[in-house]
Amino acid sequence: MSFSLDSDSVLLYAHPSMESLAIQIVERCSGEWSDSQIKKLKAERSLSISSQRVVEFRKTIEWGRFPDGFPNVFIQDVKFMAGKDVIFVGSFHSPDVIFEQLSVLYAFPRYLAKSFHFILPYFPTGTMERVDTEGQIATAKTLATLLSAIPLSAKGPAQVIIFDIHALQERFYFSDSVIPRLLSAIPLLQREIEHLSYKSNLAFAFPDDGAFKRFHSYFPDEHTVICAKVRDGKKKIVTVKDGNPSGKDIIIIDDLIQTGGTLIECAKVLLKQGAKTVSAYVTHPVFPGDSWKRFTDGDVHFENFWITDSIPHAKTISNHKPFKLLSLCGVIAESLLGYDLMP
Repeated sequence: MSFSLDSDSVLLYAHPSMESLAIQIVERCSGEWSDSQIKKLKAERSLSISSQRVVEFRKTIEWGRFPDGFPNVFIQDVKFMAGKDVIFVGSFHSPDVIFEQLSVLYAFPRYLAKSFHFILPYFPTGTMERVDTEGQIATAKTLATLLSAIPLSAKGPAQVIIFDIHALQERFYFSDSVIPRLLSAIPLLQREIEHLSYKSNLAFAFPDDGAFKRFHSYFPDEHTVICAKVRDGKKKIVTVKDGNPSGKDIIIIDDLIQTGGTLIECAKVLLKQGAKTVSAYVTHPVFPGDSWKRFTDGDVHFENFWITDSIPHAKTISNHKPFKLLSLCGVIAESLLGYDLMP
């Protein structure tokens, strides 16, 4: 579902932690279009396109706190949003910011937003998606239930846009009251690869079978390597399960990274088996406790480490080699407006 491109129809709000990404989305969706661009898009999609701004960033939410720490949130322009398409860019990167954002999410449709899209790039409970032992709690289901309580807008269910969710079956944790749109940021990496001097010598490695199943279809004709983790007592040992990394420039691909231990061990075994260089890509750089520093100060050299801005601290991390930031703003703009805005 795409928005119409009327100049005043789309309002974009954001949690303070995601303002930078929100502003980039607006810049990508907006601005002056050349006559040739407008003519091309009209012909291809039968769209009525204005050369004026199509998405407006509204910094009109007051994110206060009461003395007891609970949120004191106020939306200043609720009368203005009535009848408008509304987008909210949020982040559930820590438990203490979830409740205040849920409060806002539930409010937008009730203030007569015509349609509502919630952009949640990182679904944080995704790795806790199943119960292996009685007593475990699948918190991915809990969070999906909370998001499913977003009220209907005039156009119907809210759309929740998530990138590279840890397990695709988590879409079934959401009720029919919302529409989860599970997208991938891998196209950002594919575009980056086109500029690499060694792209003809690339191979793609996956740290486990799960990563291979999620991402190998993006590289159907490429050389791939699959790693595996085995336990030896309390120690995890990474091995090469399939493929040959010898002589190749390897990019290890996964959806997210926590402390980075598995990825480092994966790099070690690939280099030991003859890989020429090792790089990495993850959509979600979680890195609790500044664990990203293991890749700037460690003894395993990574040629490049690409991350996205799905989590607020990614921009700070990307200031340190070997990290490089690939912004989600372009692919988000494409998914919202329905045409290719990428350079």
